[in-house]
Amino acid sequence: MTEFHDLTLPDLGTLLARRAHLVAQGTTVYRAAHLTETAGQFTLDVAGDAGILSLYAPLDAAQEAALAEACGNAGGLGGVYLKRRPVEARHAANVAREQLSPPDPVWGADRPEVTALEAGVPFLIRPGADLSVGLFTDARPARAWVREHAAGRRVLNTFAYTCGFGLSAALGGAQAVKNVDLSRKVLAWGQANYALSGLPAPDVDFLFGDVFEWLARLERRGDRFDLVVLDPPSFARGKAGVWRSERDYARLASLAARVTAPGGTVLALLNHAGVGRGAFERMIRAGLAAGGRRARLEAQLGAGEDYPGADHLKVQVWVLD
Repeated sequence: MTEFHDLTLPDLGTLLARRAHLVAQGTTVYRAAHLTETAGQFTLDVAGDAGILSLYAPLDAAQEAALAEACGNAGGLGGVYLKRRPVEARHAANVAREQLSPPDPVWGADRPEVTALEAGVPFLIRPGADLSVGLFTDARPARAWVREHAAGRRVLNTFAYTCGFGLSAALGGAQAVKNVDLSRKVLAWGQANYALSGLPAPDVDFLFGDVFEWLARLERRGDRFDLVVLDPPSFARGKAGVWRSERDYARLASLAARVTAPGGTVLALLNHAGVGRGAFERMIRAGLAAGGRRARLEAQLGAGEDYPGADHLKVQVWVLD
């Protein structure tokens, strides 16, 4: 244990050493420390030689600086960036982005862009860009599942963000992949990720716009997909109103059912600690039924091994009639 500035911490070097096997397996972007319940309530993500320190309890400036320095030294990092994550960040994230996610490192040298690996696949990470840096490492098992099951399939990746699932499907031999997101910026980021793997990324495969509108449009066009990935935020504001996953996910599943081919699969993800696996299963089952489909729950996944004890992420594999 280490104590400084009234903070008592575990041995960060020991925690980082427990991730050494990931690096040996070709993964250089991962959760290095997951201490959201104790030891100051923080997490440390590593991407290449950059660290992303997320605080879930307020610290003063001296404590922040000391913790960042300890993380940087323990991990042999070049720079450490800070993310302040209040319990209710929904509004604050829109009005105080630079305060919550300073663009410059709090310790060490600037790393505006880092190319890091996940199972040998390169991803572009921007540690100081925003609260989200380019890849959600807890979904690594789900991306691996997509890569293993995508061969020959037509894949629709909704709420694509930087297109990690779409890229995984393409690398897994998918027949076709469409990525949908409301942000042109993150879709362009996704195209850059495709380029890092030497894959073509034509604009026609990166669909800009509201996911709900695109699902309705694809249904009208008669487009059908063998695998539909649903990875919405837990909360969002848009022109159609407020999205709350715990209230609205069934409606999303219903729309997805209408564009899923017979015998196709829906991969549904939910990052919401307040919704249990059973409640999530009931929402999905109700939504698929409302979309006119019978379905069976084939498998359930969670966060990766670098998230010990975490139950926030639910991943369910549904096979439709």
